[in-house]
Amino acid sequence: MNISQEKKDNLNAVIKININAEDYQARVDKAIKDQAKKAQIPGFRKGMVPASHIKRMYGKSILVDEINNLLSDTLNNYLNEQQLEVLGQPLPKVDDEKEYNWDFADNFEFNYEVGLAPEFAVDFSSADKLPSYKIKVDEETLASRISNLRRSYGKMTNPDVSADNDVLYAELKQLSPDGSVFEGGITNTASVRLDQVQDEAIKASLIGLKKDDVVEFDIQKAFNNEAARVAAILKIDEATATDLQSKFQLTVKNINRLEESDLDQAFFDKIFGEGTVTTEEEFRTKITEELENMMVQDADNKLQGEMYNYVLNKINFELPDEFLKRWLKATNEKLSEEELTGGYADFAKNLKWTLIGNKIIRDNNIEVKYEDVLDMAKARIDAQFRMYSPQPISEEQLNQYAVQFLQDKENANRIFEEAKSLKVFEYLKSVVTLEEQEITFDEFSKLGQS
Repeated sequence: MNISQEKKDNLNAVIKININAEDYQARVDKAIKDQAKKAQIPGFRKGMVPASHIKRMYGKSILVDEINNLLSDTLNNYLNEQQLEVLGQPLPKVDDEKEYNWDFADNFEFNYEVGLAPEFAVDFSSADKLPSYKIKVDEETLASRISNLRRSYGKMTNPDVSADNDVLYAELKQLSPDGSVFEGGITNTASVRLDQVQDEAIKASLIGLKKDDVVEFDIQKAFNNEAARVAAILKIDEATATDLQSKFQLTVKNINRLEESDLDQAFFDKIFGEGTVTTEEEFRTKITEELENMMVQDADNKLQGEMYNYVLNKINFELPDEFLKRWLKATNEKLSEEELTGGYADFAKNLKWTLIGNKIIRDNNIEVKYEDVLDMAKARIDAQFRMYSPQPISEEQLNQYAVQFLQDKENANRIFEEAKSLKVFEYLKSVVTLEEQEITFDEFSKLGQS
């Protein structure tokens, strides 16, 4: 067997593998004998089928399988021995001029295109500067969080007169241009949340209403022509909602109001567990700590995003783009040319980040341990539970869920990559200069929009 590499340029190469009969004959003979021992063929007892019979019936398919297995082993061993860092997977080059008899005596030649990882240097120091935000918990943010919690644990009432943030349970009937009810038009009974009405004049017209009151309702203007929301309220498809021009007659059937929970011991116990908080002052302190922790995470996420862009802008190198596009098409049969063109830039950015991260990990002997992956899985699971309940689950349960979650190979690989990325970010934070800036939550929120 002979294997060689022909470099096309710094990023592309072709690996040639020549296989002679003596390279595969022993493997094929063994595979035929193994098949003979397992075969169940009429006229022969199990395990007593002659190898010659199996070779005559299935020999070529067995030969093809064994050649493919030999190719895979040979190619993988070669890449490891040569320490070639390839991107994607080798792609076989089809040569229509070569034909083989597959008669157990052929010599074969196979060519594979490979995309090579580029060489680049990683050089970060205190001269690299990035902003780091310290978000302040202001009274407005604290009050909003407390109000949301009180509403989450509040009770539903049915007031006589509607007010801001109420929900109107109403009958909606499509109107003709002359203002009369359109016979055979769209009719539905649905909930209309006043806090979602974006036009202030229309919202004002819905405040102060009583049961059975009737008003004209411009639904498109009320929801700023959001087809999905209009479709959901009227129970129609989005295409129809997009083209809808009519106004509606709104008849109030009921008024629903979510009253905020009292700041009492029962409320405190629901949020933090029995007896953990006993006064309003302690409650406000706990909520402030919770917000501060959330804001630290928000600020860190912002820093990671800016660091990601900074690193990619500083370390610039080329990729074997044409090879990678062919590889993506070969491994994703349903991928359209439009999807490939539109999504390749993001794919390339993420691949570059992965290559840079891997180099940082190697050059600095950074380890990603099982404990790191387990902790990351626990953090993800804990965050999911907190979306539905502010009370944390026990450490024992969290550990059990995380171990079970990581038994899935896909989950384990994804969390491992997240843990590795976090190690890269922590390393970069330790060597660059972080210029801390104190900022309000409102100012920080606007940064994400810029």
